[in-house]
Amino acid sequence: MTTGTTRDTGSLPGPATRTDGAGPNRSADSGDPGDPAGTVGATGPVEAFQPVKSAGRTLDVLEALADSPRRRSLVELARDLGIPKSSLHGLLRTMIQRGWVEADLTGTRFGLGVRALQVGAAYLEADDATGLLSGVLDELASRFGETVHLGRLDGPHVVYLAKRESVHPLRLYSAIGRHLPAHATALGKVLLAERPDEAVDRLLSWPLPALTRHTVTDPSLLHAELATVRARGYAVDREENTEGIVCFAMAVPLHSPAVDAISLSVPAARLGPGSEERIVAALRGAVSQVRAARTLLAGA
Repeated sequence: MTTGTTRDTGSLPGPATRTDGAGPNRSADSGDPGDPAGTVGATGPVEAFQPVKSAGRTLDVLEALADSPRRRSLVELARDLGIPKSSLHGLLRTMIQRGWVEADLTGTRFGLGVRALQVGAAYLEADDATGLLSGVLDELASRFGETVHLGRLDGPHVVYLAKRESVHPLRLYSAIGRHLPAHATALGKVLLAERPDEAVDRLLSWPLPALTRHTVTDPSLLHAELATVRARGYAVDREENTEGIVCFAMAVPLHSPAVDAISLSVPAARLGPGSEERIVAALRGAVSQVRAARTLLAGA
């Protein structure tokens, strides 16, 4: 724990490598071009196709820079993405000119540019779920004073779309846009549980990474836990993503199967008798509010 915060373990420092089986010129949800059946994304099957190489390389660069906590050199990017340095140099110059990439003062290390921020902000502003659930997140944060998240399933990961900070000095550190392995988070597990085991197996990349000593990585144990989640309607992450942090999550029924979920994260040291029951009851109430609001909107 540092400066009163507990940092989640998504986007770990080091080379920007994918843990979802996606390599250069292949996105996490694209499906194998050699597999006519494709794969399963967050909202259903994704049709297989032959990607456009230049577009794939551009997206690979953006994703590598987004996944890295520091600026990357030309040599690092070329090595990790498998792109020739001569081709990558021209691609980076073009992206710098368009504002998608920025270079440091030496011109040798690269990071995301302001255009990436503009596109991310535009995505959130146009997203129905973030607006619809804003009041629900506020209410949960006000009631418990703990960190609250809205997350969305993105292939084998879950990404934070919105958050409300804890009022306590000791809290979970997180950031909007951060990707975390779905199997290691309450948000991810409750959304994986919305899908049959066969779809989960296609969605995840085995073997699963262990973020802490508590992370469930065994396929049979994970499937057993997902069955429990389906039966009780909520998921719990007991220090599986971050040591010392327990998280509770429920899916939000805006789509079928659900792609969004809300969660509340609490340091284990602050979980007292009856805390879990109160948190789960509050999450159920929040989801009921969303369901009622959706019904009203549908009838308007």
